[in-house]
Amino acid sequence: MRRVRIEVEGRPLWGIPEGEAIELEDGRTVREAEARYLPPVEPSKILATHLTYRGRAEEYRMERLPSVPSYFLKPPSSVSAHRSPVARPPGCRFLNYEGEIAVVIGERCLGTSLHEALRYIRGYTIANDWGVHDFRHADRGSMLRVKGQDGFCPLGPVLVDAEDVDPDDLTIRTYLNGQIVQEGHTGRDLLFSFAYQIADLSRLIALEPGDVLLTGTPANSRPVEPGDVVVVEVDGIGRLENTVVELERELETIGEQPAVTANTLHVALAIPEDEAERRTGAA
Repeated sequence: MRRVRIEVEGRPLWGIPEGEAIELEDGRTVREAEARYLPPVEPSKILATHLTYRGRAEEYRMERLPSVPSYFLKPPSSVSAHRSPVARPPGCRFLNYEGEIAVVIGERCLGTSLHEALRYIRGYTIANDWGVHDFRHADRGSMLRVKGQDGFCPLGPVLVDAEDVDPDDLTIRTYLNGQIVQEGHTGRDLLFSFAYQIADLSRLIALEPGDVLLTGTPANSRPVEPGDVVVVEVDGIGRLENTVVELERELETIGEQPAVTANTLHVALAIPEDEAERRTGAA
């Protein structure tokens, strides 16, 4: 079952996409091109995994591949939807896309085994884990200002039931203005399976129905500019599209300000750390 959630006359309704139309749960039909999409889930929390794709780790020229995953949180206020704009804050240059497969939890999960982990999944959707790396120096690794800004977690448009998806045979691609820029396969490229990530997290954190797990991005996340259109596509699930805009309001001059640090260049452009340090004069 593939379903979408859209706003109709001020209220959310579920529907089934059928070509150029969406058949609503109340029997009506809406033209897909005119649909105002909503996120297909309203999570209590969004857990995101750092390096999970082999190519992404190799791109950073790591001495050793990660032996275990690490995680961070994105606030629920970062959630947005298919076709929603993604706003780059003033004074920032390094707003990067990160196409990802999103796992949606279906029932409370605490302390599951690796063998049982997949049974807690309700379904799968698509995510773009946007980050503005001009704030990499802030928050001591929590990623809050980098990844937690409003609209930095578009989800959707389709939620596909778990039983209709083979999590070990999914291909993800990201397109920038129609050109493919990222590609990965969950069976060949993932260092840590979806089941592993769920079992690992649920040892200490209760995953609740509707919670979202962002499972990592392939290599070649790069900065974009206002006007760019980014599409994340997963075979068998769908296509998530968002357009980059410039945030219209100015940021108050309190707290950490945007800055280009060696870590900014290393992460946003995937250049070696020593070269990043030379470019910023930190070496």
